[in-house]
Amino acid sequence: MTRYSTTDLGSSTMTLQVITPVLMIEPSSWLRSGITIEKVDNVNLAKFTDELHTRLEELLEKRKAGLLTPEEEAEYAGIAELERILTFVNAKLIASRGC
Repeated sequence: MTRYSTTDLGSSTMTLQVITPVLMIEPSSWLRSGITIEKVDNVNLAKFTDELHTRLEELLEKRKAGLLTPEEEAEYAGIAELERILTFVNAKLIASRGC
């Protein structure tokens, strides 16, 4: 269960979140073999290799069907976290281009 609390700090409010741990394969384990850099509109973006992208799709389909083993669930969680990280980094790279 995730709980939130709010603290008033004068004119601003800070929300704290209790984080629930998730078992996952470390996203950094795919950095050497699962990531490629591709130039898109003159911006270098980090992308999954075709192999990692295909694996993510396979795991997602099995997850939707409720067929993931605990090991596959950890693998899926790690790849999904890496995808969120790359999306954030790529958005920053694209935004910095406009500066």
